[in-house]
Amino acid sequence: MKSENKLHNLRHSLAHLLAMAVLEKDPKAKLGIGPVIDNGFYYDFEFSNGYTPSPEDLKSFEKAMKKMTNKDIPFVGSDVSADEAKKIFVNQPYKLELINALEKSGEKISIYTSGTFSDLCKGGHIENTKDIPADAFTITHTAGAYWRGDEKNPMLTRIYGLAFESGEELDAYKEQLEEAKKRDHRKLGKELELFTIIDEIGAGLPLFYPKGTILRKMIEDFISELQKKRGYQDIWIPHITKGTLYEISGHLDKYDAMYTPMKIDDYDYYVKPMNCPHFMMLYKTLPHSYRELPVRYTCTTTNYRYEKSGELSGLTRVRSLTQDDCHVFARPDQIETEIDLMLDMIKEVYAGFGLSDFYVRISLRDSKNKKKYIGGDDVWSTAENALRAIVKKTGWKYEEAEDEAAFYGPKLDFMFKDAIRRQWQLSTIQLDFNLPERFELDYVNELNEKVRPVVIHRAVLGSTERFMGVMIEHFAGAFPLWLSPVQVKILPISEKFAEYAEKVQKGLMEADIRIELDDSNESLGKRIRVAKTEKVPYVLVLGEKETETNTITAERRDGAHIDTLSLADFVTQIKKEVDSKDIW
Repeated sequence: MKSENKLHNLRHSLAHLLAMAVLEKDPKAKLGIGPVIDNGFYYDFEFSNGYTPSPEDLKSFEKAMKKMTNKDIPFVGSDVSADEAKKIFVNQPYKLELINALEKSGEKISIYTSGTFSDLCKGGHIENTKDIPADAFTITHTAGAYWRGDEKNPMLTRIYGLAFESGEELDAYKEQLEEAKKRDHRKLGKELELFTIIDEIGAGLPLFYPKGTILRKMIEDFISELQKKRGYQDIWIPHITKGTLYEISGHLDKYDAMYTPMKIDDYDYYVKPMNCPHFMMLYKTLPHSYRELPVRYTCTTTNYRYEKSGELSGLTRVRSLTQDDCHVFARPDQIETEIDLMLDMIKEVYAGFGLSDFYVRISLRDSKNKKKYIGGDDVWSTAENALRAIVKKTGWKYEEAEDEAAFYGPKLDFMFKDAIRRQWQLSTIQLDFNLPERFELDYVNELNEKVRPVVIHRAVLGSTERFMGVMIEHFAGAFPLWLSPVQVKILPISEKFAEYAEKVQKGLMEADIRIELDDSNESLGKRIRVAKTEKVPYVLVLGEKETETNTITAERRDGAHIDTLSLADFVTQIKKEVDSKDIW
């Protein structure tokens, strides 16, 4: 058995053991679902007495599960009829609901039995409980979860567990979690005065302090600079739109994160959740020839999406998200060249942020549920095969994932690992033959015929807010020099050297270096400690020697001391580091 399958089956088996442990304590508990997730598993329960398990309860569940691993309990699968399944789960209403859905769809119904416990389950599992290392899993916490993710359904108690193939792997992951807590962008965002979320303004609607605004501007300017080199043209679009536009695009039928419309002049207007239809309409207003294609439009603009309160998280899941959105209108023979151009830019961008460990996910439609998407089979096959061929040519690691496509086309999602090996989905490229058809876009070909262009959607960052959250955690707030909101902090030893400190401040500001001058009455030691807490790349301590020789003495954030330099030489050094985007 492949290791990944073994781990999946181990985690799935542990979800069943958790259900068994819960039923030992509360035989009348109602069972939801217990799937495998990244790094572990969970199971949803409705407890008979309506309580939420305490930390002590979780420990007792874990203890009971560990006892089961010492027993010889096999996992035995079997197919059953709908009637048989209903008899087995007669006292489990949530299971009965699932059985009815399976019966209606004509899908096979299977169960797995461990001792006296049976669960509605497709598998897979390990063969026996004794194959589970007792030190390789732990129960962690609870959360509320609506049955089947629907707010209209009852709220169940979701119990989470971590699981790995060995105790050593589990311990390593726990260490990673502790490191992640230190890097939490919500904590660092407050400590470093980057952003805040205020209840009076609303959940998922972040505000950015000056330092946070500098950070996002540096990120967005970096993207803008690289786009200009590649021939992308800036456009601008409004933030509200008549519903007619989303009827044409199909978003009103297929997209469920739109806010309730507002009535203006008897028309329904929406705050925009995405930009694609605006790009389509702008292209459509002008005539186009095959000679001028590709047309590369880009716009960095904020969208608004209804995300459930329980899913919001700092900057990584928000209701106002800013996208470096790009749409390329191209001839079919230009697809490969244009995507290659995007891939080259993605590589350059992420090198600047010190992210080099990634793979590509080719996100496809769900072949069993085509109603979720627009467009015919031939169009989808053409688009999916084109993306496969392009990715294979790069030699990059990739995987394919069904049911991850946009409703109008397949896409490439770039999965990056950060400094502590966590995975993030960042850049995306989408190949779209469907929206050009729905918007009746065209260009004049060599035969003077009107034909459809193909549209390539692209966002390098995904969203500025989410990317900022990832970067804060990736660097633990210690940003590289080029990205740091404050690059240099000036600390005069005493008031006696304030005049010289101001002279140095002026010189650095004229050189476009971002600085702060701390000439407060606090002790020098305390001011140095504050600068270190703020993770400023360079600290200049100015005293008698520096004042008399008209020089500076600097210390780097990593502890390296810089030889005494003239201000001009220091500026030259800083500029060189910024231009090269050094990571240290």
